[in-house]
Amino acid sequence: MEMDFRNSTEAALYEYKAGLGEFTKKMPSLAEKFNSFTEECFKEGALSKKDKQLIALGISLYSQDEYCIIYHVKGCLDEGCSEQEILEAIGVTAAFGGGASMSQAVTLVQESIHELNQLKQ
Repeated sequence: MEMDFRNSTEAALYEYKAGLGEFTKKMPSLAEKFNSFTEECFKEGALSKKDKQLIALGISLYSQDEYCIIYHVKGCLDEGCSEQEILEAIGVTAAFGGGASMSQAVTLVQESIHELNQLKQ
């Protein structure tokens, strides 16, 4: 079934969710435990959900995981992060991850912010 996506960010999010769905069918117990673990990690606590998404975005950039970068840019926006907050988190990540982190930040992150904001309109 061919889907009609409005942009590359929407397509990547769909691909991730579809892949996760297939994995869950094949490995339901493992997927359930992983999902429960990550849900617990991202709950409001001493750190806000917003702060946790910014941390996750930084780790995603550092590890060069494009699907997680897009997923956590969306998470940051969903939790009310401003573009400035996202860019500051990128700066901290680049201080540790150097050029590789910065290259993802100035391309994929900014593209994702732009495309996700377009989807809201």
